[in-house]
Amino acid sequence: MAIDAKVESISTTLVENGDGTLVEPTSSGWRRLGPANRSVQFVLAAALILGVSMTFVGSLVSQQIRLAAAQSAGEGAAIYMEAFLDEYVQELASARNLKPESTQAIDALMQQTSLNSHIFSVKIWLPDGSNVYSTSKRPVFYYHPAGPIAEAMQGKVVTRLSPLDHDEHAYERSFDRPLYETYVPLREFGSGKIIAIGEFYEMEHEIGSIHQQVWAIIAAATLAMLVLLFLIVRHGDRIIGKQQTALRQQIHAQLALHEQNATLQRRIATASQEFATINELTHRRLGADLHDGPAQLLTLILLRLDELAALSTSTTSEPLETIRNAAQESLREIRGISRGLALPEINELNLDELLKLVVQRHEQRSETKVQLDLGELPEALSLPYKICVYRLVQEALNNAFHHAGGQGQRVSAECRQGVLEVQVADAGAGIDQGLQAATGSNRSRLGLVGMRYRVESLGGTFELESAPGQGTRVTARFDLHDDENCQ
Repeated sequence: MAIDAKVESISTTLVENGDGTLVEPTSSGWRRLGPANRSVQFVLAAALILGVSMTFVGSLVSQQIRLAAAQSAGEGAAIYMEAFLDEYVQELASARNLKPESTQAIDALMQQTSLNSHIFSVKIWLPDGSNVYSTSKRPVFYYHPAGPIAEAMQGKVVTRLSPLDHDEHAYERSFDRPLYETYVPLREFGSGKIIAIGEFYEMEHEIGSIHQQVWAIIAAATLAMLVLLFLIVRHGDRIIGKQQTALRQQIHAQLALHEQNATLQRRIATASQEFATINELTHRRLGADLHDGPAQLLTLILLRLDELAALSTSTTSEPLETIRNAAQESLREIRGISRGLALPEINELNLDELLKLVVQRHEQRSETKVQLDLGELPEALSLPYKICVYRLVQEALNNAFHHAGGQGQRVSAECRQGVLEVQVADAGAGIDQGLQAATGSNRSRLGLVGMRYRVESLGGTFELESAPGQGTRVTARFDLHDDENCQ
C-alpha cells in the first residue's frame, strides 16, 4: 500500500538519469581536463596561432623594411655614384665606348677604400643594353635583361636583390654572398639627357642585419605574449579548479540532502497511508460497536416500551409514546452513524463504480438528488486513493445536505494529463471566510480539516471555494504520474 513520495529536484546542477534518480552531470571535453592539461593545450594552441600570425606579420614587415631599406640605400649610393661617374661618361653622348683614360679613372675610383668596402662591382650600360664598362674586365654583350635598364632610362633608380643567375654575374657570384644591384641613370651635362646606365652591386649585410633584428623583436614579442597568456590561463585554471572542487562538494551535499528528503517524504507518505488504513479500521470498529451495542440496547428498549404500552393506562400512554419516539429517532441516528463509519468493500471497485456508489448511498440516505459528471478516469487506482476519494465525496455531500439543504448537489471527476481532479459543489448559501479557515471545533469545521488532511497526506492539493449566496465548491487534485497510467 505504500506509495513513493514525489520529490522535485532542489538544484539545477543535478540531472535525472534513466531510473529517475538524481546524479551529478557528466563533464566532457574541456571540462574533463585538469588545470595542467588545459594549460598545455592552451600553450600548444596559442603557440600555433601566434606562430602563424607573427610569421605572417614578420614576413610582411621584413619585406617592407627590406624594400624600404634597399631603396633608401640604393638611392643614397646612386647619388654617390652619380657624382663620381657622370664626368667620366660624358663622352658616351657622342661615342659608344669609353676612352682608355676614363676607364682607368673609374678603375682607380673603385680602388678607393671608402667605396670598395661596400661596392663590389660596377658596370656601365648603353641605352640599347650594350656593356661599355665592367669592374671584372670580362666582356659582356647583350646579356643583361632589358627590364631594369628600361626603367632606369625613364629616370628611375632601380634597386633589387639580384639572383646572380646570368652569365654576366660570374664575377659577382665569386663573392658568395647576397648582393643588391642598383641601376642609376647617368645624364649629359647641360641637357640632362640620359646617355648611360650605371649598375653597381652593394653588400646586403646591413639590410640583412635589420632583417634579423626585426625577426628577433617579433620572436621576443611573441614569446612574451605567449608567457603572459599562459600565466593568465594558468591563474584562471586554478580559480576554475577551486570552483569545480567547491561545486562538486556542493553537488555531493545536495545529493545527500535530496536522498534524505526523499527518504523522509517516503516515510511520511507511508505513515500517512498506514494511518488512513488504521483510521478506516477504527471507523469500522466504531460502526460495528455502535450497531452491536447502543443500537441493540435501543432496540431492546423499544420492545420493552411496546410491552409497557399494552399494559399502560390512558394517563401513562402519552409519556410512553414520547419516550418511544425519542428512542426510535436515536436508533435511526445511531444506525446512520454506524453506516457512515463503516466503509463498504471498495477494493474491487474502479473509480467510476466507487463514485456512483457513494452518490447512490447519499441519495438514499438524504432523499436528495446529486448530479454526477464523470470524465475519463483510470481503470485501476490504489486503495489509499480510493479511500480518500470516497471519504472526501461522502463528507462534502453531507455538508451540502446539512448546510445547503441538498440544493444543486453535483459531483464531477476527470483524469487529465496525469492529474485526477474530484469536485463536489452545491448551490446553497455559501460559508464565510472563518469557516473556510477550518480552525474551529464543530463538526463542519472538523470535517473540512479531515478532508484537507486526507488529500494532502497523499501529496494532493485541496481547495475550498465559497462566498455568501454563491454556494460552495470543494476540489481535490492528485498527481497520478507515478502511481497509475492516467493520460
